[in-house]
Amino acid sequence: MAKVKGKALSTEIADMKFIVVLHTDDGQRFGVTVPDMPGCFSGGDSLDDALASAREAIDAHVEALIEDGVAVPAGASLTVHQANPDFRGGVWAVVDVPVEKYLGPAEKINITVPRLVLARIDEYAKKHGLSRSGFLVEAAREAMHA
Repeated sequence: MAKVKGKALSTEIADMKFIVVLHTDDGQRFGVTVPDMPGCFSGGDSLDDALASAREAIDAHVEALIEDGVAVPAGASLTVHQANPDFRGGVWAVVDVPVEKYLGPAEKINITVPRLVLARIDEYAKKHGLSRSGFLVEAAREAMHA
């Protein structure tokens, strides 16, 4: 945590979660598709390599979308993807990718929230390892499908 004029500032970059599907013909090398991001795919010589490559591919894809002024696609549910015959027989995973760096610096806001709601937000965030701000941003993203 960094400090400016004695005040602590969070330096953590929030991650976005992306569903990926892995396919293999030999049980060792894997191809990876990111169903929510058409044209985003990768692969690796092992499961771990494939997932690391998927993170890099998603990161580059998100960067290109944002540079082109295109919104990052909203993610569909795992159930929707699993119903797609193109992904039949795949191994499903979720990867966390730090994409906040492309969305600009965080801005401080002042909002009014009923005390009981704020207490519930804080309790939920703490249980899930999130800050209050992190929870509110994730809740807003989910509500906006962004």
